[in-house]
Amino acid sequence: MRIHSRDVMESSSRDLMESSGCPKLGPCKPPHSLRVRIDRSTFMVDRNLLVDNCEYFRALFQSGMRECHQEEIQLQCVGVLGFLVLLQVLDGERPMLNSDQIVEAIECTAFLQVLALTKHLINVINSENCLLMYHTAATFGVLDLSHSSALFIRDLYPDLQEEVHTLPHGLVDYIESLLPSSYMAVCSHSPSSELLKDLQRTVCYLDETSKDWKVLTHLPMSTSTTMAGLAVLDNKLYIMGGVHDVSKKVVETGFCYSPATNSWSTICSPQQLRYNFTLIGHEGCLYALGGEFKMKSLSSVERFKVSDGSWSFVSPLPCPAASAVSAVTMNRIFICLWRGQGATDIHEYLPEQDQWLLITTLIRQHSYGLYMVAHKDNLYVMRNGPCEDFLQCVMDRYNLSSGQWTAMSGQYGNSKSSLFTAVVRGDSVFTLSRQVTTEFTVEDQTWRLKRQMKGFGRIGSIYTFLMRLPKTKVSLMENSVDQTQNQNLRDLRSCLSISPQCSDHT
Repeated sequence: MRIHSRDVMESSSRDLMESSGCPKLGPCKPPHSLRVRIDRSTFMVDRNLLVDNCEYFRALFQSGMRECHQEEIQLQCVGVLGFLVLLQVLDGERPMLNSDQIVEAIECTAFLQVLALTKHLINVINSENCLLMYHTAATFGVLDLSHSSALFIRDLYPDLQEEVHTLPHGLVDYIESLLPSSYMAVCSHSPSSELLKDLQRTVCYLDETSKDWKVLTHLPMSTSTTMAGLAVLDNKLYIMGGVHDVSKKVVETGFCYSPATNSWSTICSPQQLRYNFTLIGHEGCLYALGGEFKMKSLSSVERFKVSDGSWSFVSPLPCPAASAVSAVTMNRIFICLWRGQGATDIHEYLPEQDQWLLITTLIRQHSYGLYMVAHKDNLYVMRNGPCEDFLQCVMDRYNLSSGQWTAMSGQYGNSKSSLFTAVVRGDSVFTLSRQVTTEFTVEDQTWRLKRQMKGFGRIGSIYTFLMRLPKTKVSLMENSVDQTQNQNLRDLRSCLSISPQCSDHT
């Protein structure tokens, strides 16, 4: 693997600092400011910002050493490009990075110990940079980033196998020890009873070797997936709400399935009973968005913290909405809210600020169908055509970095029901219908057909998602997901022979 040098000419560094809004040393020194010198470049940075976000500076300024009182710090083991990325991230930006920036940013977060920068690097892993991320993070001992990159590579292993085997053997072995993501599906089912058992009440997964669907587990009898909220969080499936029958009486108990132990457990329901709502899993929390109750649309949003098992209300949706379309990409939550007359608003939820932010508006007519998935820094909004074109399914792409909409080329014919079950894994999009399961490859202007497999063969609404399933029989698994991940990290440590250190290259 070719690792890029971080040598930067002084003029390039000056241009980068000016373009990123990072002020150079000037005559006026703001309070609590600190001059940080890297090579021949100087940055004026808020000392408190560095102390709050960087373990290195926090330890330095609490050490009692003479550096605590200096107005200038010289950094020897950090490159200009990496430090610029650090400042952008601490300023709230989410920059997409080239290879040189990635290498220096990993070096920077390893040396300065910056959690926010590590999280951003994890959020921008993609098929183009995952090998570089993995190798460099392993070299510098950034284990969370290395593990996340390895998981991403594991999902793309068939496509990247040749490139993967250019890595050191220990890193290849670690990738192969991980569990790949499986494409999962479950139909809409009402609760059953001992007298009226329904053998179709199953959670299924796609066996990509046999190209057929297989049963993973049966739903508990009191579980409803009719108008329910489904989400995967930390590799566990959560089913909340749902209704008993046409009376729309809400199921008040939530259910959680762990593939590691092949077991179901119950959790408490949201404070506001709701059905036909959206459930999102994000950073240790479930979010129940909108929905309906007693035939009335809701705007309320509740958050469930898995750590303490409690629900609490957070900022409501901008307007009442049932079955709001959602997607998560780069660790950001997005929803579509249809407001009529051809207008669909896309909002982002900011958990730290607990607020909804309008990102953009798509002006397109459609009859009734709307769906959204994400790939890299793109949101893909799928819709059926208006009036006589309602069987056609077309897409528009919104790029979060450029803020531009692009109409995707081509029509997808009668595949509307298929595309409205889309799930993205790496550079692939899986969709299904009763007749066929289709895998597309995401390209700049279209989704290219890659392969087709057996259809799901069930009627009714279908929920689709990704989960990592044990390689052996689930009932024999002894470790929990958390224990398995901890063991994975211990295995990764054992295969690394290079620890974080000062270096001009990797």
